Amino acid sequence: MEQSIQVIRDALPTLLQGLLITLWLTAATSVIGLILGSLLGIARVSASAPLRFFARAYIDFFRGTPLLVQLLIIYFGIPGLLATFNSPIRMERWVAAIVALSLNAAAYIGEIVRGGIQSIEAGQREASESLGLSRTQTMRYIIFPQAFRRMIPPLGNEFISLLKDTSLVSVISYQELLQSGRIVVARTYRAFEIYIAVAVIYLILILLASRVIEYVERRMNPVERAKRKPASASANMSIDGGDHPAEL
Repeated sequence: MEQSIQVIRDALPTLLQGLLITLWLTAATSVIGLILGSLLGIARVSASAPLRFFARAYIDFFRGTPLLVQLLIIYFGIPGLLATFNSPIRMERWVAAIVALSLNAAAYIGEIVRGGIQSIEAGQREASESLGLSRTQTMRYIIFPQAFRRMIPPLGNEFISLLKDTSLVSVISYQELLQSGRIVVARTYRAFEIYIAVAVIYLILILLASRVIEYVERRMNPVERAKRKPASASANMSIDGGDHPAEL
């Protein structure tokens, strides 16, 4: 037992280095995926038929094919294809990882955004038009802010899935958390202890992310916000009542 603990302790510096890369990769791909996914979701409900067709084709492709296959196409396939046209390029591992994860996440986020937008009652669009707002203004100021609150739970689930999906980039030897564990295993031959440590780190990350998402959901929930306001008002009344003694 003591030997196993020592093995994990010795591996921690390498694992923590991989953890930092995993967090950076998750943050970068989340931002890019959210931007691209928002554009795709808006395109899915656009009045333009070509935009709707492009967004639907994109989402169907990236949701209908495995992320691992997409990663291999980007890292191995595209450079190999360009080499046949005498235009060789060297694809950096981190670039391939970010591109593959971002493009894949954007497809799922696009559907989340589409669902959120379509969940808003049509009457609000009609009311906005009667006030003279353009379609763009209606989407920006009326529809999207309300839809975003409804998107938070599925977006949170997608970001958690994205955090776990970063482990797939180990197949191209990009040294995130899992690949760092594999390097330690190759050096120490202690697979059980190292992979258990990697699993525990992932579990801690997922639990922390889940708690943060739950907190954001509560803060953005109008029902919860309405509950907090009366409590705050009651507290203020109690304070005011204590400051001013009753007159006889």
